[in-house]
Amino acid sequence: MSIALAREHTLAASRPKRSREHTLAVPRPKRSRVIALIPAHNEEVLIIQAVQGLLQQSFRPNEIIVVADNCTDRTVELLRNAQLPSVSVFETTGNSAKKAGALNQALAELLPELHDDDTVLVQDADSILDSRFISSAQRHIKADPTLGAVGGTFRAVRAELGTPRLERFLIHLQDNEYARYARDVRRLKGKCLVVTGTAAMFRTSTLRRISHARLNGELPAGDGSGGIYDTTVLTEDNELSFAVMTVGMKLLAPRDCLLVTDAMKTWRELWLQRLRWKRGAVENCFQYGLTRVTAGYWGRQLLSLAGILVTLAYLGSLMWSLIAMGGISIHPFWLAITGIFVLERFITLKDKGWTHRILATTLYELPYDFFLQIVHARAYFDVMRRSERKW
Repeated sequence: MSIALAREHTLAASRPKRSREHTLAVPRPKRSRVIALIPAHNEEVLIIQAVQGLLQQSFRPNEIIVVADNCTDRTVELLRNAQLPSVSVFETTGNSAKKAGALNQALAELLPELHDDDTVLVQDADSILDSRFISSAQRHIKADPTLGAVGGTFRAVRAELGTPRLERFLIHLQDNEYARYARDVRRLKGKCLVVTGTAAMFRTSTLRRISHARLNGELPAGDGSGGIYDTTVLTEDNELSFAVMTVGMKLLAPRDCLLVTDAMKTWRELWLQRLRWKRGAVENCFQYGLTRVTAGYWGRQLLSLAGILVTLAYLGSLMWSLIAMGGISIHPFWLAITGIFVLERFITLKDKGWTHRILATTLYELPYDFFLQIVHARAYFDVMRRSERKW
């Protein structure tokens, strides 16, 4: 169903609909608009909360379009039954390119209607925005004409009562990780390498620049249609961040743009998610090559690789001690490294309070960190041997 038809089926439309014949000549609006897109594939659990989070914004979007992609659950039914104001459902047609392809279909219809001063918010269906997210993002965009996209920092959605302990613990570990990421970005005054898919607001003019650059060969072409998202990559949000900066615009994740997002419930789900993220990020670096824009990304990959090597050396020294000496004897060098790691665990968890910070010094998160290191190592291995890529 086209966006125009989806709007016609919306029971509570927020503004008059224009026919498609007049979408190429868009009059300059008195006030820039915000259009929110929520790509959704079988998201019946959190989709209503995600939409309500947008409706409760201090700066409410002019329109919310849920991009329902090959849904086989009750996502579409729930939305239509809810009769939420200014919310329409756009169902993709023949899309096999997952989230990126779904968003490209919606944006292909939407962008001709928008003015360059308008903004497009793309939000995952399992994320819920803080009530000031949009107003804060808009303020930053208006203050800096070189800002092409604004993302946010996030925490994990709290586990519901009755959640099994192991699942709750895994969510807790991910929340610690997100809290550390938020602190790092805040210390850099919002400077970030990626605006994540959890939620990001884009200038319409920036999206048009990207489409033009893809068609002209200045960016990886994706499917060759000039679509905003590259449908050939594992991490479309990471690649789009590269694209925003390559066309000369900046990224920002300000401290006042906050949200919560769903966390993985099982170790297998987490493994698959992080393997896709890590491998996709590495492949995006090779895709763009070493440039002024990608230098920081390459540096991060080198640091990640160094971390894997240090971890292997640490574990290897323990194994050697156990085999050669019949017991574990830790070299003073590794004791010093452990002390630094303990201090880092304490300092970087500031956002979660004293109790969590003190608990972190027990190094109970160490198995989780080793798990992530294994994922990273596997991602590098898969890239080198060019194994089959899976979403």
